[in-house]
Amino acid sequence: MKIITDEKKIARNKKIGTITTIGSLVILGVGLYMSFKPELMNYSFGALLLGFLLSQVGIYFGSRWGRSPRPDEVISQSLKGLGDQFTLYHYSSPVPHLLVGPAGTWILAPFYQGGTITYDEKRKRFKQKGGNFYLKLFGQESLGRPELELSNYRRDLERYFEKHLPEGVDKPTIDAALIFTNPKAVIDVVNSPDPAMAAPKMKDFLRKKSKEKNLSEEKIKVITSTLEK
Repeated sequence: MKIITDEKKIARNKKIGTITTIGSLVILGVGLYMSFKPELMNYSFGALLLGFLLSQVGIYFGSRWGRSPRPDEVISQSLKGLGDQFTLYHYSSPVPHLLVGPAGTWILAPFYQGGTITYDEKRKRFKQKGGNFYLKLFGQESLGRPELELSNYRRDLERYFEKHLPEGVDKPTIDAALIFTNPKAVIDVVNSPDPAMAAPKMKDFLRKKSKEKNLSEEKIKVITSTLEK
């Protein structure tokens, strides 16, 4: 399997996470100091709010690009051993993680949330039960709306192919999957429009899809050549 990673983007975002985290601590410290001075109370509230917002930015960037193993590292390790016809793109395509090969064109959306993951057919959304209460309280382990995230990724990738594929070449079918990298996550998803699975199960899943779909070598070459222009 060929892996193409934008290392510069990873390094840049890791640096952003470090700077914003340190900056948030400094600002929170200043805000706390000002809170002891009544004449600076209004400034104190502003500093504490700004420090909190920066801390959230720092946590967001740090959890995705500063923590090891990063999502891209988990995906790469989990797919290790796939054939040479597969190409895995990390932060180097229109979506963060993309796999192209005999199994088709797959958007891989990693999530670190723990607890039990299910799919509500009536509400058409994924749900999370359990997990770390304190992290969820600050929005760091809340599952959110992954189905909307995948929809946005699909739209971005479709627009890219519409613009960049050679004339006369049909757009590839775009599939997507939710990948849970937290070893404590329990995946109990049935009848969802997009599959959801623990990271270690990806390789067997994609090998099975390769037998079902078996995208031609010529089509794979056209797609990868377009992505790597």
